[in-house]
Amino acid sequence: MNLVQQVRYLTKFQSQRRVVVTGLGVVSPIGTGTKLVWDNLLKGHCGIVCLQEEDYKKLPCRIAGLISKQDDDIQKALSKANLKSMAPATCLALVATAEALVDSKWFPESDREKEITGVALGMGMIDLKDVCDTNEALKIGYNKVSPFFVPRILPNMAAGQISIKYGFRGPNHSVSTACATGAHSIGDAYRFIKYGDADVMVCGGAESCISPLAIAGFCRLRALSTSFNDEPEKASRPFDQKRDGFVMGEGAAVLVLEEYEHALRRNAKIYAEILGYGLSGDGSHITAPREDGSGAILSMSRALQDANITKNEITYVNAHATSTPIGDGIESTAIKKLFGEHSSKISVSSTKGAHGHLLGAAGNLEAVFTILACHHGVIPPTLNLENPVDDLNYVAKVPEKWHTERRVALKNSFGFGGTNATLCIAQI
Repeated sequence: MNLVQQVRYLTKFQSQRRVVVTGLGVVSPIGTGTKLVWDNLLKGHCGIVCLQEEDYKKLPCRIAGLISKQDDDIQKALSKANLKSMAPATCLALVATAEALVDSKWFPESDREKEITGVALGMGMIDLKDVCDTNEALKIGYNKVSPFFVPRILPNMAAGQISIKYGFRGPNHSVSTACATGAHSIGDAYRFIKYGDADVMVCGGAESCISPLAIAGFCRLRALSTSFNDEPEKASRPFDQKRDGFVMGEGAAVLVLEEYEHALRRNAKIYAEILGYGLSGDGSHITAPREDGSGAILSMSRALQDANITKNEITYVNAHATSTPIGDGIESTAIKKLFGEHSSKISVSSTKGAHGHLLGAAGNLEAVFTILACHHGVIPPTLNLENPVDDLNYVAKVPEKWHTERRVALKNSFGFGGTNATLCIAQI
């Protein structure tokens, strides 16, 4: 086979490798378990609560989206034995992974099955409290520093622990791109399958970094909501004129992506298809996106190009919209510029009003909701959206039936440093 024949063969091979979603697992402020979380989201439940510890009382923001520690699986995951060697985010990732694998019914036993299964999972921030506590331990003595300290704070350890627990020997990959981490992880996993590096990928993100220091740091950036400390359920209000900053959240969401023919051969349940993936950089500012929305436009348009579909096929955008005064308006501007007249036919929502902003676990959690929207034909609502910033077709307060010939959506995620990711997700 000469070089031209090899290129033709590879092009044909790649074009035939479709990527579908066969498993979902979720730990979030509005519940643990995908079905419960989805039901709570559609019912308008909110997981944002007051932070009760004394150290928070002196801070401008005293609210966050916290997971419930009453859940048996969460209690077991966050046991002292586990936290001795693993960060809390890693523990949550393992809970979500277990659910996703059961949901997918993928339990590889042979060497071949394990070798074609990989992991792509990251986190946006390490646990700052762990760093502070270890520094205090060092002041007492060298021997007080845990030998697990470094593994606990490495961002790739959630992916590593998953691979180790299940024996997966495909790509072992970790992304840390701030608030775009989860979407980039899914996109990279999609490409690993598309280009033949794996047949199955466990992917997503996890975050558990809420502490007084983290809240204080984001407050100093003037990024967090500070006007709703007494009404936490009203604090996260994407696209609303009274929005004044985001609300930190914690949790994990894990997806099982699979090559389409592989999924068919084992008669797997298929939720949706990943059609495309787009990335871009703003090249502008460490925290603020470009005012003209060009970074988001590039990300969305590249996802459409990768999916090989037209703009008019998109009828839902699951927005990144974090409830910040600057970011939400710029994302809205980008949607209008890219889609033009068709933007009036696109439904837009951000679920962060229900669960807050999960940072490195935001894009993947919201990708799960986008996948379920495609699967069930229901668009999840934007809570607290009372006075929209403009006239886009926002889905506010209550869910909306999604009536279209084929349900195709974009999922946006944007992060500090000007890093952008967009996934194109479709009904199968």
